[in-house]
Amino acid sequence: MRYLITGGAGFIGSHLAEHLLASGHEVVALDDLSTGTLDNLSTVSNHGAFRFVRGSVTDVAAIESAMAGVDAVFHMAAAVGVFTILDKTLDSLRTNLHGTENMLEAARKRDVPILVASTSEIYGKNTAHGLTEDADRIIGSPLKNRWSYAEAKALDETFAYLYSQEHDLRTVIVRPFNTVGPRQTGRYGMVVPRFVTQALAGQPITVFGDGQQTRCFCHVLDVVPALVALLSDSSAYGQVFNLGSTEQTTISQLAERVISATGSSSTIVKIPYEEAYGDGYEDMQRRIPDCTKAFDQVGFSPRRTLDDIIAAVIADRRVRVGR
Repeated sequence: MRYLITGGAGFIGSHLAEHLLASGHEVVALDDLSTGTLDNLSTVSNHGAFRFVRGSVTDVAAIESAMAGVDAVFHMAAAVGVFTILDKTLDSLRTNLHGTENMLEAARKRDVPILVASTSEIYGKNTAHGLTEDADRIIGSPLKNRWSYAEAKALDETFAYLYSQEHDLRTVIVRPFNTVGPRQTGRYGMVVPRFVTQALAGQPITVFGDGQQTRCFCHVLDVVPALVALLSDSSAYGQVFNLGSTEQTTISQLAERVISATGSSSTIVKIPYEEAYGDGYEDMQRRIPDCTKAFDQVGFSPRRTLDDIIAAVIADRRVRVGR
């Protein structure tokens, strides 16, 4: 098959491209390189079954070029990262809303299935232990930029659902929970690569807030096969699935584990949210997924632990910074 991956030069998209090509498929990657990089595609750029199209999901002409002969679509492109959302809120909204609508319409015209990557952010401030796909959303004020990403992604899901209901488009929605691994950068706020980079440089590890926020991190190589399995499963169409680990850690504990794994002399420094992000920032104290539905559907069950994830990110960052 020939797959289109929007955001194909990004962290998850590039791993997905490698996986599909290794399985004997053709891949077209569409990316505007705003956060993705061609370096992420270095292992596949010369592959005979790979094609790269530079362009945005907000550009209909670029989409038309990328969609030629495509059998299915992974829509992974989005404005991502806390710093990106806060610094370029309006541009991020346009990309995440209009880009998804453009991709759904392109898939409808060609009658090809499409997987839409959403986010665990849509649950907002819901701190329930084991968030299921039908859990309530608890979102802060729409006047706080912090919540614009969650709002946009929720509307993306609604678009996908309505295209499924009203146009019989074969859609699958996934909500990744803190997917981490090689190639992810801390530049846009992702916490594990940020901590690892600081530790390798012997710099203070900056924990935002009190450090007691609880998160679960999942290795990208556990997530990617599930994406492929869900889009390939016709009984998954019209549904939404959580994808993540249930191994919990606080952010302070994460910092301590990174220091131990790197053998760093770094200390931990806690920075108030207002200093890190500006006035009015809100965070979630706990975000733990229930992935039973994905397990029942395609057998999704992460094999890699948080220690495995930290080790993989350390190895990747050491290569990239020459340490």
